[in-house]
Amino acid sequence: MATTHGRKPRTQRDHETRMTAEHHEDLRLWLRMLSCTNLVEAQIRSRLRLAFGTTLPRFDLMSQLERHPEGLKMGELARRMMVTGGNVTGITDQLVAENLVVREDNPRDRRAYMVKLTKKGREVFGAMAREHEHWIVELFAGLADARKHELYALLAELKAHVATLEPRPAK
Repeated sequence: MATTHGRKPRTQRDHETRMTAEHHEDLRLWLRMLSCTNLVEAQIRSRLRLAFGTTLPRFDLMSQLERHPEGLKMGELARRMMVTGGNVTGITDQLVAENLVVREDNPRDRRAYMVKLTKKGREVFGAMAREHEHWIVELFAGLADARKHELYALLAELKAHVATLEPRPAK
């Protein structure tokens, strides 16, 4: 059995394991992309947990706040993270308890709070973000730079095409 960096590759049960040569090439491509995304995400989740004792949703929330030092409303955080308001509230409560974020009154909307990173939150997130970038570089190291550029360009073409399509009911 082939090894990767001295380790046996894990047997992976993913969406692709059910595919056969008879399946349409576009379906096989979609499932390959989904499998790669799931593998990368699983690596990041595990590494965040092991290195920082945190979760990907907590990292994502802090990432949103890092890009918006003025803070974001809870509803805006939920929209950007594509989760429910309840999920954002739970994560925010945890981060407030750890002094990583604060809730402040919104001067433009007294019914809403603004959530912001604290100084400690910026420092903690900065360390996580630097490590996260190293992990991504490591995970994509199996592709030559030219292949990465090619893949990036191909995915841009796909993204642009799909963005022009209107949802349609099933046939």
